[in-house]
Amino acid sequence: MGKALDGIRVLDMTHVQMGPSCTQILAWLGADVIKVELPGRGDITRQQLRDLPEVDSLYFTMLNCNKRSITINTKTPKGQDIFRKLIAVCDVLVENFAPGALDRQGFSWEVIRQLNPRMIYASGKGFGPGPFADCKAYETVAQAMGGAMSTTGWDDGPPTSTGAQIGDSGTGIHLVAAILAALFQREQTGSGQRVEVAMQDAVLNLCRVKLRDQQRLARGPLKEYPQYPNKAFGPAVPRSGNASGGGHPGVALKCKPGGPNDYIYVVVQAQVWQPLMQLIGREDLIDNPEYATPEARLSHLDDCFATIEAWTQKHTKYEAMQLLNTINVPCGPVLDMKELMEDESLAARDIVAEVEHPERGRFKTVGCPLKLSDSPVEVTTSPRLGEHTQEILRELVGYDDEEVEAARTEGAI
Repeated sequence: MGKALDGIRVLDMTHVQMGPSCTQILAWLGADVIKVELPGRGDITRQQLRDLPEVDSLYFTMLNCNKRSITINTKTPKGQDIFRKLIAVCDVLVENFAPGALDRQGFSWEVIRQLNPRMIYASGKGFGPGPFADCKAYETVAQAMGGAMSTTGWDDGPPTSTGAQIGDSGTGIHLVAAILAALFQREQTGSGQRVEVAMQDAVLNLCRVKLRDQQRLARGPLKEYPQYPNKAFGPAVPRSGNASGGGHPGVALKCKPGGPNDYIYVVVQAQVWQPLMQLIGREDLIDNPEYATPEARLSHLDDCFATIEAWTQKHTKYEAMQLLNTINVPCGPVLDMKELMEDESLAARDIVAEVEHPERGRFKTVGCPLKLSDSPVEVTTSPRLGEHTQEILRELVGYDDEEVEAARTEGAI
């Protein structure tokens, strides 16, 4: 069975996380992703946060599965010639260098478009055009400047970053969408185009409900805002703590045996109040005027959740989830990384995939979250530095063994 992106060839000029997270998804969907790296060093994450000496780190392997690696020194004449020939035969070029880095090497968008009018040139940057365009970005910098940090954490504490990499990997998946849209448009026009996603913009897109609340706040107090129903608001949306983000209150409640992640997140919708009180043995609160309606409960939320927590603490988080789901209460246990890595259902769907690496042995990685019925994904290992250099030069550039060796002697590969 074929893959969705069979026949699409990607020049992967990316490094660290944001760009590689994008190109890995393209590889999972069937594209031939050729990771271009500097001879002798490669992607900096090969050496970062190593758990085994002289072996590619998990940081690298988990972001570069299903790719091929070629080493090219584009600062040499021969390296530039090889790169030009690869541009001519590829469909997509993806890069997340500092602004203007490829231009300074002689590969501006105008040059690339002349070499290959059908090329999709995709860039991931920290910021879009404007006062911050040349500023260096980083995962948590993007969270700070995209609105995530100001709305994460507790109202009486400092801004907090989220453990989810919404700045890097979140931007990567946005860039995937842009590339796929450009490839689709190319089918109608025959022409490539340049696409760009900024980390700040992607984070803000993921914070859209907070921008919603900012506009609501401008019209007066957010009386139904479930996290802080009894507090006065400043001029900006407050930090959300564990608020559900919608119109229904939610909170993480303790469960037994009481470990750091023995919690279940529970959302209390209006229609579940009666069956929930029956489940936990507090039928007396069903018709109590101080608790009977969502409006009445807003000023007693702490008491409401304390009442429910007295029940959840008698159960494990999995037991509580099973019982709450019998009455359609939206809920979910707080799962830590160890639990997720060992989850059999995630393994069965290859969401947590086990991969064989020639040097480190077997390791686990997050598999492809995109499921297509006619485009199955098999997660394969990341490439060793320059592993496919000779193969790619012979296959795509037309070099014979002597020409490959000559390029190596010149320091071009």
